[in-house]
Formats: sequence, structure tokens, C-alpha cells
Amino acid sequence: MPKQQTAHGASPGASAQVTAAEISRIAGVTRATVSNWRRRHADFPEPDGGTESSPLYDLQAVQEWLRKRGQSSAGAPAEELRTALRLRPAGMASRLFPLVAALALDGERGEPELDSLSDTEVLVAAREAVDRLPAAVANLESIGSYETADAAAVRALARCVREVGAQAALDVLAERELEESAATGTYRTPDELASLMARLLPAGAHSALDPACGGGGLLVAAAQEGVRTLYGQDVLPVQAQRAAVRLLLPAGDARSGAARRGKAAKDPALAESVRIEAGDSLRADAFPGLLVDAVLCNPPFGDRDWGQEELAYDPRWAYGVPPRSESELAWVQHALAHVEPGGYAVLLLPPALAFRSSGRRIRTELARSGALRAVVSLPARAAQPFHVGLNIWVLQRPEPGGPERTSVLFVSGEVEAQGEGSGPGSRGARSRGGSAQPSVEWLDLTKRVLASWTSFVADPDAFTDEPGVARAVPVVDLLGDVVDFSPARHVRATAADVSPRALKRRVTELRGKLAEQVGALSAASESEAGEWEPADAVDGAAREGWRTATVSDLARGGALTLLRGAMPASRDTGSGSTAGQDKGSGAGAGTGADARVLTVGDLTAGTSPSGTPDRIRTDTAHRVAAGDVVLRGAAPQGTRGVMARVVGDEDAGAWLGPHLHILRPDPARLDAWFLAGFVGADDNIAVASTGTAGLTQINPGRLRIPLLPLAQQQRYGEAFRRVDELRAAARATAVTGEEMATAMVLGLTSGGLVPPEGP
Repeated sequence: MPKQQTAHGASPGASAQVTAAEISRIAGVTRATVSNWRRRHADFPEPDGGTESSPLYDLQAVQEWLRKRGQSSAGAPAEELRTALRLRPAGMASRLFPLVAALALDGERGEPELDSLSDTEVLVAAREAVDRLPAAVANLESIGSYETADAAAVRALARCVREVGAQAALDVLAERELEESAATGTYRTPDELASLMARLLPAGAHSALDPACGGGGLLVAAAQEGVRTLYGQDVLPVQAQRAAVRLLLPAGDARSGAARRGKAAKDPALAESVRIEAGDSLRADAFPGLLVDAVLCNPPFGDRDWGQEELAYDPRWAYGVPPRSESELAWVQHALAHVEPGGYAVLLLPPALAFRSSGRRIRTELARSGALRAVVSLPARAAQPFHVGLNIWVLQRPEPGGPERTSVLFVSGEVEAQGEGSGPGSRGARSRGGSAQPSVEWLDLTKRVLASWTSFVADPDAFTDEPGVARAVPVVDLLGDVVDFSPARHVRATAADVSPRALKRRVTELRGKLAEQVGALSAASESEAGEWEPADAVDGAAREGWRTATVSDLARGGALTLLRGAMPASRDTGSGSTAGQDKGSGAGAGTGADARVLTVGDLTAGTSPSGTPDRIRTDTAHRVAAGDVVLRGAAPQGTRGVMARVVGDEDAGAWLGPHLHILRPDPARLDAWFLAGFVGADDNIAVASTGTAGLTQINPGRLRIPLLPLAQQQRYGEAFRRVDELRAAARATAVTGEEMATAMVLGLTSGGLVPPEGP
């Protein structure tokens, strides 16, 4: 955080001041690069304040210098806005929320660009733009008049809206407000998940409510499905403001990520009517008596202070008073209380809610009354918290005299669709190296869930179960001692579902695959150059005789470049979405390889990049290139295995994720495989690491590399490459062997396979 020697009290024409660290973030480079610019370029702006050890620079002068040299990164507009907000007092971001909508609407009308005006003109124009807004936006908060010192922030906001979109600007403002309020637990609903939940609603729904709306993602998804009247409430005023502005943006500006790349907008505006309120929905419902066609909600989990004592006699608890530990069941009943008879409620809930004993009585009543229609399990990583596979509950408010609902649909989204040649024992799609791909295949998941749901709704009694994927369970079978709504309990393939011939085919396929991999493993374990010999038997020089240099020394000498990993995306900001608007990456930015993020899990498992840009701040990230060496920056104490890997052509262009470093060698001086082998060695890692609370932090600059001629490096590098092939072959063989053993045991225990005769 820079010292508060900024232009807060400067003359009207003055600009904000920034530190060298902030310049590095604006330009998307390292701090060392900024230091090099200062030393090597005489035209680099002179310090405008601060101290000799911590100088401050005029922001506009820095921006102009960066633009002249073409150094401004794709993330620069968002980072400049962050910088401008950091230099203003708390509350500035909230005063700019309405201006985002005003600028987006003015852009649609062809109004002149705000950031090209003088400070005085920009403030007047900003005030006039806000005055042109619908009353629903302007009255979110009394924003007053912008002050002279606000000009830099207003100008930065205008540029951000114009160059990377209103949604990206809105995310930056929300990020700042959430930081200032120290709010926790404000997790965004991924666009793909929000779209899936909205598509579970029936066609023709005209009104929807989200009582825990956050940034408005679920309401945006509902509007994209044709819902025209939207209501929302959130306990955090900043989230309510953010949602209201987002929903009143032009349809294209309100979209981000996958949603924007989907179908075309039905209307220039997302919805015809929007009303968003701030407040606690359970304790202070802003819409008492409101009945809508649908409720969509991703409520807070595990809240024991939700008001159980004061709300004990609330009329919303038609299925039973929720226990203190079951706040999620309060949200379920709150949602049902707000839908018309026959209306739907779709909620994202933790998996434990399906079986915890404290909620058994309410679950019984939800099933007995026919209110529960479906439960869909999601794979881990589908939404925060990422280590848990969440559930979607689909509920429908019973209609007096309506049809009897005698079954509940359970769908497993945690399995891969079983195509021809697959069968029991399959672990789903696998990636390079044989490890399960951890990313969520949203297209396949959505298709599978919607196909089962559509068929079930059309005729529940005629629904055909798909073992391992979907099953319609009679309500009477759910009303036992446990009343467990976990999809895995109901959709798993039983002995009666196993096809003996499919098992036979599966085991035969795996046997052939295992034979091939055993052959590859044997080949990888042999050296084409002959036997490996002790060093002193070959040249009389043991490894202790090598001269070494640290990575920091090599970086200073230009033999390699050290780049840090990205910062994780802040809470509910969705700031990673700027990847989709990366103007500096050429055509296709945000798609294909550009849409992937190399994660720590990918590095250790040997898999292709599986992360998504919405998990990181892409304005702080770098892209990996073929020949880069990627190194872990931290690991649990005692971790062994892959710590570094060389990037191949197939992964080039992906973003570098958090907790990773790039060592980019000069190929004329350093061999990449040689570098990877030595920086990832256990002894080297141990010397360059510090451990706290079970976690080892690795300082890459302290890693030591032998100083060998390039030809000798390449000899060692080829050996390290073959070792990597051996590790990958061993991993793939172990996985296939385990799959084959699982399939064989299933065949024997289900009666689907008969063991061979003989000893």
C-alpha cells in the first residue's frame, strides 16, 4: 500500500501517484522489470514524490510512457482502476457503482468517451451520465457530487468500461468494497452452474427471486432463460448494489465468461423489471407476501446464527422448524414460501444436508408432500468450496388438489457418460499420464442432467432408469430410518444392472491396454545409451566437484527469467473473467489453450492444464511457453514426487496458476530438462525451503544449478527426460491395473463373470 502522499489535495489537473510495485501490476510485469526500465530508459518518468527508497510516480505520466512503448498489458485498465481506488478513501467504489451502468448505457447511445475529457469536464459529465439513469439505479445509494480528487478514479473507470467491459469494471469495484468491509464467504456461482440451475426451471417462468443474490449471477442466468421480472436480496449492501447494476446493464455487458459466449441476447436489456434490496432474508425479508414463478438460490452454508430462536414460530416453516445446525433447511422453506403453488425452487446445497440426522424430519415431510422433485450431485470443483461435491435440490410447491408426486429423481453428475466399450469399472475420462482430469466438463454434465430431468418431468411414471447416472426412486422407498437424499446412494449400479458381456468386454480391453503399458514401462526403464556408471569411474569427478550458481544469479546474468504465478481471484469478484477479453493475446483469447490454467495438481499429476481463468487474477498472470520449466512454490512438508516439469507444445499458451513459478531458460545457455531435473531434486528443494505449519515454502532464487557446458547439460537433460517418461508410464500402468482389478472384482461379486477353471 503506498504512502498517502497522493494527489488527494492537489490541483485540479494533478494525477494520482503510484509506487514501482503498482506500476508492475499495471503493466503486467515483474518489479525487477520496472527497476530495469528506470535504469535503462532516460525517458522513464522521474519520481514525483515519496522518498528515495520508496519513490512515487505520476500515474498519467507512467500510463503515457507505457502506451508509447507498447508495454501496457491486457489487464492494465482493470489494474489502473484498482490502483486509483486504493488511492482514494474508503467508500469510493460504492459511489462509482451507478456510473458503471451510466457509462455502459452511454456507450450504447454513442456518447463521447468520458476518459478523454479534462478533470473538470470528466466530473461534470459523470454527474450528468448518472442523472440520466433510471431511478432504480441512481437511488441505490445517495452518491452526491464527485469531488476533484475523484477525477483519476472516474477516468480509470471509464477506460475500464470501454476497453474490457462493464462487467469487469463492476467486479473491480466489488472487490474493493468487499476488501474494505472485510466480508467473508462471498463466493460467486460459476456462470456454467448458474446456467444449469436456471435451465432446470420450466419454460414460461416470468418472475424469479434470489434471496441470497450475491453479485446477481443466478438472476442473470434466469434472465437469459426469458425471465423478465427479477427480485433479489443480499445481506451485504455492496452485493445488492452490484447485482442491481449488473442486471440493468445492456445484455451483452452483463454477461461474462461462458454465458457471454452462449446464445444471443433476447433483448438489449436483461430484464423488464428489477428490484434488489439489502438485508438478511431470513430475519428481515424484503419481500413479505411476494409469490414468484421461481426461486434460484446459492445460500450460505453452515450458519448457526441464522435466527433460529427468534424465528421459531415463523409461518414459513411448513415442513418443520429447522434446527440451529440446519440453516440450509430454513433457506429451502423460505424459497418454497415465495413460489406460487406449482412453482419451482432450485437451490445449491451442501451434500451433508441430504443425510444429517438433525434434518431427517423435515426431509421426510419434503418427500412425503411431493415438494422434493430431484437431487443432482455435482463433481468437486464445480463451485466453492471446491473440495466438496455440492448438490442441486429441485423443489416444487405442492398445489391444492394437484397431481400426486410419487417419485423423486436422483442424478449423479460425478460420473462420465458411459459410451460404447465402457462399462462398470471405468473411472471416466483420463488425461495424459493416466490421472483423472479434475476439471468439470460442463457441456457433458449439463446435457446429462437436463436430459434426465426433461424426461422425468414429462412422465415420471415412465422414466427409464440409467444405472450409475439417474434413477427415479419411489417416495415410499425414501421414508425409512435415514431418509437419505444422496444421489450416490440411489443411482449406483447394482448387481442386477451389470451386463456380463459388457464386463467381459471391459476386462478384455483393460487387459490389452495394460499389456501395452507394461511394454512402454519396460522400454522407459531401459537406457538406449547403455548402463549408467558412477561418476568417478567415468571422469574422476564426483558431483561435489561441480561449481554451482543460484537461480537468482542465473537470472541476473540473463541465463533465465524468473516469473511468478498468478494471484487467486478475490472472493466473489469473478476477476479472472478478464481472460476472456485479453486483447494482447491475438485472436482466440479466452478460448482453447488460452482458457486453461496450469495448476499445482496438474504439475504433480502430469496432466494437461485443467484450471479455469475465473479462479485467478489474469492481470497478474503469465502464460507458459514451450520449453519453460514450471516449479512448485509450496508443498506440504514431506511431499515427494514431481516438483518441476518442462512445458511441451501442447500446453503452451495456458495461464500459470497460483503457487507456481516459471523458470524460462535461454536455450543457448541452459537446457530445459537439465534445469528441471536439478531444480526439482529433493536435496535442492530442502535447502531452498522454509517450513511453517506443515507447509514448505520454496524460494526459487535459492535453488542451485551446476555450471556445466551446454553439451553436457543436454546429456543430463536427455536422462532427466527419460526419467520423466518412466514416471508417466509407471503412473499409467498403476491406474490401468487398478481399473482392471476393480472390474474383475465387480464381475466376480455380482455373478457377472465366472473364474477360469484350473489351478
